[in-house]
This record gives sequence, structure tokens and C-alpha cells, in this order.
Amino acid sequence: MEWAERTGRRIKLRDLRILLAVAKTGSMGKAAAALAVSQPVISKTISDLEHALSLRLFDRSPQGVETTMYGRALLKWSVAVFDDLRQGLKELEYLTDPSAGELRMGSNEPMAAGFVSTVITRLLRQHPRLVFHVVPADAFTLVNRELRERSVELVVAPTAGLKTEAEMNVEILFDDRRVVMAGAGSKWVRRRKIALEDLINEPWVLPPLDSIPGMEIAELFRASGLEPPRAQVVSWSIPLHHRMLATEQFITILPLSMLRLGKHLPFKILPVELPTNVRLRPTGIVTLKNRMLGPVAQLFIDCARQTAKALSRVS
Repeated sequence: MEWAERTGRRIKLRDLRILLAVAKTGSMGKAAAALAVSQPVISKTISDLEHALSLRLFDRSPQGVETTMYGRALLKWSVAVFDDLRQGLKELEYLTDPSAGELRMGSNEPMAAGFVSTVITRLLRQHPRLVFHVVPADAFTLVNRELRERSVELVVAPTAGLKTEAEMNVEILFDDRRVVMAGAGSKWVRRRKIALEDLINEPWVLPPLDSIPGMEIAELFRASGLEPPRAQVVSWSIPLHHRMLATEQFITILPLSMLRLGKHLPFKILPVELPTNVRLRPTGIVTLKNRMLGPVAQLFIDCARQTAKALSRVS
């Protein structure tokens, strides 16, 4: 009998659950409180695990515990074990009632306000009892933290400049592009042609220039021979962008898909010619290769593909 098989029979799901709690809290005592068990039970379980594996999983100190290289390796696969179990239970729930189910996913704010909300709306018309948990953050954080830690099943975001690992799948759905937008009643809407330099001194609402979207927008201006404008309102918040545009004084740059899929929005695209070499933004879905997707995630991906095809026809 091989070492892995022999020791594997001695490790239970309860042991791995305790391992995860200790690693997360950094303390045997805090893990005991979180799991509502005694600290001796936690200490004995970790000690038994280390004895079964003949490896030290945690370094102890008066300040708490910290995982060793062996602990981190086991921790990674423990997360996968519980995630696979959750996914299996989700599938069983879905098989017993295909109209129910849930999906945890990540998306940056512009995609959540346009593309993602459109896909969710279409799915809810067919399956009104589905539940969607949408985690908003920048694409880098979503892929390198939330997806890697299996807090979300998939991420919808622009993929340009995004460094994904070998264990990740990236499916490009469509090429988005940024456009200059203003409120429907803005004085600039009546103009047939506008140069980007004409708008430099107008009130702008933009994301932080040190963020990925902010740097991409700055690149648009520099490719036009201009320095980025000094925005009067700096924020990630798409609702805030909408509110400022509604004053009919502010101008911003947002993804075209958000406006194409949000026809109810009282905004207009200004006829500003932006540099074509920097404005295309491939947008897609990122998943983990070694993770079995739940049935609702598959539904979402299928609907996203259909929505992307429709979007490409109007863009």
C-alpha cells in the first residue's frame, strides 16, 4: 500500500475543516471559537494530522501559528476538496429542482452594470428562482484572489493586460471599446464632430489614474498627444458616474457595451475619434481548469455567449 493511500485513509473531512480554520484564523484558540469546539480538540487534531503525515504543518509561536510549506500545500488541496463537495451538492440540488440554484461570480463594475446584469436578467426570465451573488472588484483582484481561492466560480472582466496562470481558462466573448459619454442634454451632444482636445477643460468623472482602467484611459489621451485631464470627480463607482452624467455637465469614458446593453440610460456617445490602436478591450470569462463548474455557472456561460453574439451585431 502506497504512503499516500495509507495516510489518506487516516485523514477525515473534519480534520481538513479544522486545518482550514486554524490557517484562516492563525490561532488554535480562535479556530476553536470559530468552530465551537474546545482548544484541546483543535490542538490534538492538528497534532494527529502532522503525526499521520510525518510532516510539520504549522510553525508555533506565542503570537499564533503560521503554515509551513507542507501546510500550505495541504491547505490548497483542502480548499479544493470542500469546494468540489459544495459543487457536488449544488448539482444534486439543481437536479432535484432545475428551476433553483445559485452562482457566485466576480465582475468589475462596468461589466456588472452592463453585460453581466443583462445576462442575469435573461436567465431570470427563464429561471426566476436562481440566485446570483456578484462580487465587484477589479479584474486583477478577482482572478488572483477570489477565483484562485474559489470564492467565485467565474470572473467576467476585460482580459487585456490580465496575467492568468496555467490552471486558468480564458474565453474571450467580445471586443469591447471605450467611448466618450455625456448626459443626453449635454451641450456637446448636438455637435457632429468633436476632437478629444476640445474636452480637456470640461468637468470629467474618471476612475483613479493609478488603476488599470485609469491607466488605459490615460493611454488614450497620450496616444492623441494629450495629457489626461484633471478629473473633478475620481471614483470607481459606476452609479456615481451615472449621477454626474445626469447633471449634463460632466463627461466620462466608459465601455461601449454598457451603453449598448443599457438602452434605458439617458446618456449619449459623443462623436469623438479615439485612437484605434489602444481602444479595443477583449472581454471574457475566466475559470479554473481543474474545477468542475456548477449547473448555474454553465447556464450563465451559455447565455453570456449568446448575449455576446447579439452585442457584436449592434456594436
